[in-house]
Amino acid sequence: MPELPEVETTVRGLAPVLTGARLTRVVTRRADLRRPFPDDLAQRLTGARVTGLGRRAKYGLVATDRGDTMVFHLGMSGRWRLDPSDLLPHDHLVIETEAGRRVVLHDPRRFGSVDLVPSAGLAGWGPFAALGPEPLGPDFSPAHLAARFAGRIAPIKALLLDQRIVAGLGNIYVCEALHLAGIAPTRAGGRVATARVAALVAAVRGVLTDAIAAGGSSLRDYARPDGELGYFSKAWRVYGREGEACPACAAPVRRRVDGGRSTFFCARCQR
Repeated sequence: MPELPEVETTVRGLAPVLTGARLTRVVTRRADLRRPFPDDLAQRLTGARVTGLGRRAKYGLVATDRGDTMVFHLGMSGRWRLDPSDLLPHDHLVIETEAGRRVVLHDPRRFGSVDLVPSAGLAGWGPFAALGPEPLGPDFSPAHLAARFAGRIAPIKALLLDQRIVAGLGNIYVCEALHLAGIAPTRAGGRVATARVAALVAAVRGVLTDAIAAGGSSLRDYARPDGELGYFSKAWRVYGREGEACPACAAPVRRRVDGGRSTFFCARCQR
């Protein structure tokens, strides 16, 4: 599933095409993805001008001058295609602009979603209402994380994946950040010292920033809107590297399954 860096990369790829653009044609080529498209999506977007693009957690945001924001989630296999000459069977949403550009949402497995939300109420919209701070924003601080970890016996990896504590972190980048910070994924959140929490915040920010710069990690169906593949997977320290040498100490990287997800870590470096 595309994680925060992949969604951020997608938004940045769409921005030069959509920011300031007048939308002249909006077509849904099926009734639904994971859930139905809004019934009036085409009506409310056709003729609107895009005022800006953004991201919240793993959702992309396309704001318009009509007071609505189109919120998209890429699900398991979604990606946007820019200016395709032909439409493919799994191109489910087509948006065309006054300048003659075309952006197409492609989602073979249809686990993605598209919603249209009043911009003024976006922060309180259902999926956003309980989200924690953005990990690249000013509210994600050692003090915040230490307060949310205090007294918790749950493993730190599970706490970092809790979207109420920090928004947008997923399995790949949590594994990478914990390795960089030298913290075992099974350590109880309440047993992480203050200094190590600060190191973890820095590691999360560093891993995400590097991943965005690399265009994200291409897994299965994901590609950037320009069709290029993200190459951060070439820099993974532990994720997907079971049995290979840890880049810090050369001990073999281990894998365990937690909550149905693979956790990759170094038992020697991470305590």
